[in-house]
Amino acid sequence: MSISGSCQEASRYYDHLAVKLISAGNFSEAREYLNNSLARNSSNAEAWIHKGNAESALRDLNSSLRSFHRAVDLDCKSAAAWSGLADAYSQSKDYGNASAAAVELAELDPNNKAYWLRKGSIKQMQGDFETAALDLDRAIALDSKYRDALYRKALSELSANRVSRALELLETVISIDAGYKQAYNAKGLALEMQGDNERAIAAYDRALKIDGKWPVALTNKMHALLAAGRQKEAADILLRL
Repeated sequence: MSISGSCQEASRYYDHLAVKLISAGNFSEAREYLNNSLARNSSNAEAWIHKGNAESALRDLNSSLRSFHRAVDLDCKSAAAWSGLADAYSQSKDYGNASAAAVELAELDPNNKAYWLRKGSIKQMQGDFETAALDLDRAIALDSKYRDALYRKALSELSANRVSRALELLETVISIDAGYKQAYNAKGLALEMQGDNERAIAAYDRALKIDGKWPVALTNKMHALLAAGRQKEAADILLRL
């Protein structure tokens, strides 16, 4: 075997060990193995992707972005590299660049529902709920029971004050997955928008039955209780937050 071939083999070996460590949640040690891998073959795009994932898990987002950019430079058709970039930029709250990466991802495979969901979700993070709805429609067209896309589409409907349509979508989500706490929380918000505070409280209770310590649902329930004139119950929640 040539020296070049030996280096490539060693790089793949260290990368393989790192992937196992990432699966076990040992991201710091995984990064060290990936540094060893890339020291032997800096053109190993997969190792750059895995390094980006490890760095993202360690909240070293600047390093993670550099790693994913290296991977994209080496393989511009790598869905994993573009996906990593979209996630790392989103975590950095750089939604403009996250959206650009999500566009590249969707163009790579227009028939992948998860890519359209990601693109739409990032648009929502930018506050562009109208454009997001179009992307989410693409995901739902690929899978009419795609709960995450249906939930996100409901949020777009709420932002446009189409509350009845949002409630229809949320009921569909709940029929698909009765344990989807976010859908019950959004249902509560929709019902509050309609002035139905008692039913909103019941919806928040359903979310809290799934996750009794979820601060989002607890806070929303407290507000609904206040609106319903149930101050003592609201105060009890405030003491627990």
